[in-house]
Amino acid sequence: MSNSDLLKELRIERHQREDHGSGPGRWPWIVGVIVLILLLIGAGSWWLLSHRAIPVHTVAAVAAASDPGAGAVLQATGYVTARRQATVSAQLTGTLTEVLIEEGDRVKKDQILARLDDSEYKAALDTAVAQAKAAHALVEQFQAQLAQNLRDATRDDTLAAQGLVSKQAAEQARTLANSTRAQLVSQQKQAVAADAEVVEAQVNFDYCVVRAPFDGVITTKDAQVGEIISPFSTGGFTRTGVGTIVDMDSLEVDVDVNEAYIGRVTPKMPAEAVLDAYPDWRIPAHVIAIVPAADRGKATVKVRVAMEQKDSRVVPDMGVRVSFLEAKPAAAAQAQKGVLVPAKAIVKRDGDDSVFIVADGKAHRQSVQPAAQEFGDLRLIPASVNAGESVVVSPPDDLHDGSDVSVQTQ
Repeated sequence: MSNSDLLKELRIERHQREDHGSGPGRWPWIVGVIVLILLLIGAGSWWLLSHRAIPVHTVAAVAAASDPGAGAVLQATGYVTARRQATVSAQLTGTLTEVLIEEGDRVKKDQILARLDDSEYKAALDTAVAQAKAAHALVEQFQAQLAQNLRDATRDDTLAAQGLVSKQAAEQARTLANSTRAQLVSQQKQAVAADAEVVEAQVNFDYCVVRAPFDGVITTKDAQVGEIISPFSTGGFTRTGVGTIVDMDSLEVDVDVNEAYIGRVTPKMPAEAVLDAYPDWRIPAHVIAIVPAADRGKATVKVRVAMEQKDSRVVPDMGVRVSFLEAKPAAAAQAQKGVLVPAKAIVKRDGDDSVFIVADGKAHRQSVQPAAQEFGDLRLIPASVNAGESVVVSPPDDLHDGSDVSVQTQ
C-alpha cells in the first residue's frame, strides 16, 4: 500500500466528526456549571463585603468637669506637704529591743512602734514601790503610837488632878503625844513623796514603749534593734528617732506665688492641682490661706491650697502645678455635667441624634440629646455616654449598630 493510501485511511470524514463532536444534552450541563460557579463567587463576595471591618477614627469622651470652663487667672508650682507629721522618738535614752514598724505601715494612735531595754527602769520602779510601802507602814506605826500617847496623856491629866502623879509627868505625857503627832505628819508627807517617786518611776518605765502619737502612715524607719536612741542629739551613732509618721488626711499643697501677682489670689478661691507624677489627673482644690509673709530672696508669697480629693497616690513632697480659677456661676457648673465629644461624632440615625461607641471591635449606636451650648468644636452630652468611652468621629453612612470596626490611628 502506498503512502497516499495510508493517509486516506487516517482521514476522518465530515459526517464522522459531526456524529462524535456534538450531543443533544451536553451544552446545557456546561452552562449550568458555569452559572453555579458565578453564583458561588457572587455570594462569597457579598459575604466578605457585608462582614468586613469598617475603618473608623475614635476619640475618648472627656468629662466636662475636667474642661476648664472657668479660666485660670494664675498658675504656680509647689509641693505636697503634710500639716501633721512627727519624727517619733523615746523620751529617754535607751537601747532598742524591738522595732515593730516598716515603711508604708498604717498605724493607729497609741499603737506600739518600738520597745527599749527596760530592765533598769523596771528595777527603779520596783525600788520606788517598796520604799512607798515602807513609808506607808511607818505612817501606820506613828498613827498607832500617837493614839497610845494620847490615851496616856489623858490618863496622866486625870491622875494629876487627883494628886496621884505630878503635874510634870502629865506635861511630859502631853509633850510626847504632840511630838508623835508631828512625826506622823512628817511621815505622811514622806509617804506622799514616795508615792510621787513611784509615779515618776512608772512614767519612765512606760517611756520604754514608743507609741504612735496619732493615726498615720510610716514614711521612714530610722533605727534598728540594738541601736541606742535618745531625745537629745548627742552625735556619734546615737539615733534621735525611731521613724517618721505622717497623717495623710492632713496633706495639702504649698505653692510660691510671685508677689507681683498675689493680688489675684483670694481665700477660698477655686483651684485645680495637677501632680507632676500624674499629669492627666486634675484634682479639684481651693485656697486655704495666704501666708502673711514674703520670701525676700525669691520675691514670693506662700499660698496654702487644700485638695478636695484624698487618694493614696498623693504622697508628701510630690511636685504640683496649681491653676487658680475664676469662680463659675452655679448654673453654669450645673449645666456642664456630662461629657464632651467632637461635634462630628454626633450624626442622625432614624431621626435621632446618635453617637457610635466602640467596644470589643464593634460599634454600638447610642441615642443622645446634646446640650445647646458649644465649647469650640466640642458638644456637651449630659447623659448616655460615660467619660473615657471611645466614640467614632464622622461615622460613615454604612456604619450601623453592631458593625465590625477597625480603629485607625490618625
